[in-house]
Amino acid sequence: MAAALRGYLALFGAVCIGIALLHIVFGPASIPGSVPVNATMDSEDRFYATLFLGFGAAHIWCVRDLGPRGGLMLAMQFVFFLGGIARLISWAAVGPPIPLFLGLGAIELVQPPLVWLAYRKAFPAAM
Repeated sequence: MAAALRGYLALFGAVCIGIALLHIVFGPASIPGSVPVNATMDSEDRFYATLFLGFGAAHIWCVRDLGPRGGLMLAMQFVFFLGGIARLISWAAVGPPIPLFLGLGAIELVQPPLVWLAYRKAFPAAM
């Protein structure tokens, strides 16, 4: 279980880094269904992408010693969960996004509790 969780979290971190790099290089044009934006929105997208890059890198760092670094990893998973909540707020405020983002929102709401359960099972002493 520990090895599978480490592998999953390393892959998750790498995907986050890849998504962030796409946004840093291509800006909002990397968002499926996006429209041209002004310089302020472009700047915001690229700025937040650097934070997502750090988020992914921090997951990979945690994987290297997951037992003691699990608290940080779980805190980041909670932030990821809050991202799913933010998508629900957006949906309520302006309507549903494209199906891809509905799926991403589902992942953001389901993955963190599953990761917490897997961590609890793989590292019971750390809990």
